[in-house]
Amino acid sequence: MAIADEFRQLQTRLLECWEGTETFIPELPRGPGGIERDILVVPSLSFPQPELGKITGYTHYEERQLYTLIQLRNPRTRMIYVTSQPLHPSIVDYYLDLLPGVPSCHARDRLLLLATYDRSDKPLTAKILERPRLLERIRQALRPNQAYMVCFNSTPLERELAVRLGVPLYSTDPDLLYWGTKAGSRELFAAAGIRHPIGSGFLQGVPELVRAIAHLQEKCPELQQLVVKLNEAFSGEGNALLDLRPLRPLGSPHTPDHLQRIENSLEDMVFQAPNETWASYRQRFTDLGGIVEAFVEGTVKRSPSVQGCITPKGSVEIVSTHEQLLNAPTGQIFIGCEFPAHADYRQQLQELGQKVGTYLAQQGVIGCFSVDVVATQTTEGWELYAIEINLRKGGTTHPFMTLKFLTDGHYELASGRFYSKHRRPKYYIASDNLCQPHYRGLLPNDLLDMIARYHLHFDSSTETGTVFHLMGALSEFGKLGLVSIGNTPEEAQAIYNQTIGVLDAAAL
Repeated sequence: MAIADEFRQLQTRLLECWEGTETFIPELPRGPGGIERDILVVPSLSFPQPELGKITGYTHYEERQLYTLIQLRNPRTRMIYVTSQPLHPSIVDYYLDLLPGVPSCHARDRLLLLATYDRSDKPLTAKILERPRLLERIRQALRPNQAYMVCFNSTPLERELAVRLGVPLYSTDPDLLYWGTKAGSRELFAAAGIRHPIGSGFLQGVPELVRAIAHLQEKCPELQQLVVKLNEAFSGEGNALLDLRPLRPLGSPHTPDHLQRIENSLEDMVFQAPNETWASYRQRFTDLGGIVEAFVEGTVKRSPSVQGCITPKGSVEIVSTHEQLLNAPTGQIFIGCEFPAHADYRQQLQELGQKVGTYLAQQGVIGCFSVDVVATQTTEGWELYAIEINLRKGGTTHPFMTLKFLTDGHYELASGRFYSKHRRPKYYIASDNLCQPHYRGLLPNDLLDMIARYHLHFDSSTETGTVFHLMGALSEFGKLGLVSIGNTPEEAQAIYNQTIGVLDAAAL
């Protein structure tokens, strides 16, 4: 039997994990002691290495899924967490000490940490597959009928690992990943009747790109800027901005002379990734393909997103909305987020997310998804343009899940707010890109000392404070992630500002 067929058969066992629940997280305690469950966490970033290489300290991004340790608050849950390199013990202890309602030592006994001891650029999943003894150790530690596997993104590598271990994967079938590409997103938006920028379908190579640009100029002569996107890039790193204003055609945009002008102008695009050149981008556009679409113009413009999950039963749950914090020459690279999205269009976002989720569920997709949106203010309100779909976890996943498990709260669809179990509304600001040269050389223990000394830790009594991640990237890259949680947006911002101020002062 082919791996794809074995995988589909294996996935039917996921339904057992969701028996009696419609929520997207089946491992929350239900009744005395909860239910028996083994969770295998493989936080592999299975993307092309040239794309990953644009992210500072990406080798430490496997730590971003350490929020899953909080699921050990269920005293009958066991977890296996695999990484490329061993995690620093202080980092693990930091997360276990955040667990509400269970002794950290009890949780530690139910946690098995494994590592490949491989610092190469290969995806973590590939490293595991290359190590038969490690595979066998994982297999022996799992109870197959009570286990499932989670990952950052699903590819044929994760599918093969699930089949070889005999455990289902709570993520979408890699055969359906087209719907998470730039071209697939545009096709879905059109099919579902969702407003999105005018643009092209899938393009392969520069000649097709040039002809598509000419077609858009002919169709919409008023266009000022276009965005060229690699089909499978992420975080905006594969985007480039093309200014059309110097390229007004004198006649038909399809003349050989004008097509040559377009091709020549591609060298002058504004690339979002640092150190990107037209030579390297051209090659990857030929290899990966991509799309081109109108750049959404607007005097007042924001970049919200909506997150959802599709359970193995096919039910769609909208779990959050965010304002994305972007940084790049034209503001297209994700660096952090604020929760929740602006109230003026929060409900519109949720409705958009529900439409996308319903369409994805009809195609057989399960697991996490999100939709990036551009919101522009008009005299009649806010207009939303769907930009792209992500069929994976993302930069908004770990801060929201951290909030959910720390406060034992829930997302209220009617208001688009999150309430803790004490009915306090919660807000946060999160970033993966707190990066300063003077942070280099700080060890995890140094950071923990600052957290304790300056009272930067999360306070469970007020349900406010800061939770840190990416601590392993601190010493080498001077990079850190954090989530600052408050009872009002202003309090979350104040906690965030205070945390950064204290870290900067203490590190200098």
